[in-house]
Amino acid sequence: MKNNLNQKTAETHAFIPNPKNIAALKGKVFLIKVGGNALTDNDVKNLIIEQVTHLHSLGALPVLVHGGGIEIKQILDKMGIASEFVGGHRKTDGDSIRFIEMALSGGVNKELVSLLNSKGVRAVGISGKDAHMVLAIKRIHIEKGEYSVKELDLGFVGDVEKVDPLLINTLLDSGYLPVVSPISAGQDGHSYNVNADMFAAHLAGALNAEKFIALTNIDGLLADVSDPESIIHILPQKQATSLYGTIIQGGMIPKIDACLIAIKKGVKSSHIINGTKKDELLRILLTDDETGTTIF
Repeated sequence: MKNNLNQKTAETHAFIPNPKNIAALKGKVFLIKVGGNALTDNDVKNLIIEQVTHLHSLGALPVLVHGGGIEIKQILDKMGIASEFVGGHRKTDGDSIRFIEMALSGGVNKELVSLLNSKGVRAVGISGKDAHMVLAIKRIHIEKGEYSVKELDLGFVGDVEKVDPLLINTLLDSGYLPVVSPISAGQDGHSYNVNADMFAAHLAGALNAEKFIALTNIDGLLADVSDPESIIHILPQKQATSLYGTIIQGGMIPKIDACLIAIKKGVKSSHIINGTKKDELLRILLTDDETGTTIF
């Protein structure tokens, strides 16, 4: 496994685009997932929008999927609704799902669309519910004890059961840039809050995306969490599965899960990069620099 522990972080030098990389972008779908933490700082948000706009101008076909945990917490706190987490998932009752949908599909989504449109991009905001693009199934959380297995009902929390990419492909073919909220509907007609990382990974596979890129506020997977220079830049998927519970733990688990799901569904490579750093998204696509963590 290649760690490149002594390599300086990519932000310390300007990058030079490779003409071959630029040519290879044209007509290819890139699924970019933006985490809620990367969206809380307006400067960072604008940096991301500018990079996505630039990729679009080069002929790439970016699809932007977003989360919004902080925005969800803000609106639930304002409404006096306490948040309870089970296994990293927010329990979601009938009142909560309405406000969660407002925060994601009505708030974060439309703000990103407006920012992209202000740059001259024809962005369209949708959710997994539109055209029944993503069919969700109710998630039942399993807790395994020493002598028992317990099933916990999380309410309107869902997993991806099926993806129909027709709507997004139609938008891409017409020159639009889709911005997608992970709120989806089940066969029962109810709205479900689907984890944005998992949602994005399944969508990347259904779209035959060239790359799945998760923008976060960390530099990648660290071999040693106390050493910020210990970034594992290259991680074959077979080796990734052996690192769960040791190197891969906590908040990194859903990120790696999503990367592996995307690859298993046909995406060529998955990447975890620091979206708060200037031009990291462009660097991973326009150069051969090693930045963040690449899983293949």
